[in-house]
Amino acid sequence: MHIVLHQPEIPANTGNIGRTCAATGTGLHLIEPLGFRLNEKEIRRAGMDYWERLQVSRYVNYERFLEENPGARIWYATTKAKRVYSDVVFLPGDYLMFGKESGGIPEEILAEHETQCIRIPMLEGTRSLNLSNSVAVVLYEALRQNGFADLEKEGKLHRLTWKEEDN
Repeated sequence: MHIVLHQPEIPANTGNIGRTCAATGTGLHLIEPLGFRLNEKEIRRAGMDYWERLQVSRYVNYERFLEENPGARIWYATTKAKRVYSDVVFLPGDYLMFGKESGGIPEEILAEHETQCIRIPMLEGTRSLNLSNSVAVVLYEALRQNGFADLEKEGKLHRLTWKEEDN
């Protein structure tokens, strides 16, 4: 899987997302301009020692991202989407794009890719979830759908089932 951040602004969010990516073997793609420098201590503190284990790619703009990732299957996370993220079938290698904290993904990009736009359900009147939380929610659903491939499972994850005699 791949996480794409379009013009992220808050270093702590990007650091937390980087930590999630490192823990899951997910590539992180950053589309500039960034609202911070990558060597700032906030991002390293949020990402802790995981930052060095990340596969990070940077792009000067969205067009360059598309050029360097031809054929990428991209899902665009936005509060404006009609489709809920859990109704999508995610495939290994999919790209999950999230926009900047103050404004999301630009409208012109969303308009071109309306059928690939997804949202996280929330109560009416709620603006949005924190960016790092949103990434974790959607990424882990995509990983779950793909059997948590390459992640440690044995002895760690157990599927619980309800049995009549257990109550």
